[in-house]
Amino acid sequence: MDFESNDFQAFVSSRRSTRDFLPTPVPDEIIEGIIADGLTSPSWSNTRPIRVAVAKGDVRDRLSKEFLSRWEGIKGAREGIFGKIKAVVKRKGLPTSNWIITRPYHKDLIERTKNQGRDFFSHIGVDREDKKARDESWARNYDFFGAPVELFIFTHRSLGKYSASDAGLFMQNLILSAHSRGLGTCPQGAVAVWEDAVRKEFEISKNYSLLCGICLGYPSGEKINSFEANRPKPSEIIFPEKY
Repeated sequence: MDFESNDFQAFVSSRRSTRDFLPTPVPDEIIEGIIADGLTSPSWSNTRPIRVAVAKGDVRDRLSKEFLSRWEGIKGAREGIFGKIKAVVKRKGLPTSNWIITRPYHKDLIERTKNQGRDFFSHIGVDREDKKARDESWARNYDFFGAPVELFIFTHRSLGKYSASDAGLFMQNLILSAHSRGLGTCPQGAVAVWEDAVRKEFEISKNYSLLCGICLGYPSGEKINSFEANRPKPSEIIFPEKY
């Protein structure tokens, strides 16, 4: 098969997570096209343990409104013991599915995420001590950063981490396909905490659970979209041999 791969590294390294989108609609045929490209990825015994809920239009807007309402209910839980008690009593906004993203990162991983937060907030001009501004930045997850489309990625419960592995391969192909078409994306763990809200809008088998979301749309020219995350060198992730 003939394939021009000389510019592949430049292409993949030019991808950025988009955090501000134009309201321009994404045609259905393009959405279907990037999902088809996602499905060219390898899969565990070709089981394809992945499903996608495509939220756009009124469905997208209802979910955004619900998420933002729940976020308002839970953000107080981060304001000391009284905030936590209030959140538990009200129950409003507490995770209904994926609790993992609410837990602290392991010590093996914390340094990189702290550096990411520092660099990101510096890039957008937000002081790390400005809690209100940081909360507003996080809340944009629940407006899907203004993207007209939100893809919710579900994986089959029976295969556990292998479903998640398949989903990662699928998502990367999908994201690169979108990038090749001039679209932006932003994978989001933040939306995985309220699976029940998504289930109210789609017919989803109980055998599938929500892994994450992906914002999809055309990037705006805002400065936030020029942020470049620090990417590790291969030597930083390759285990050394035992001697």
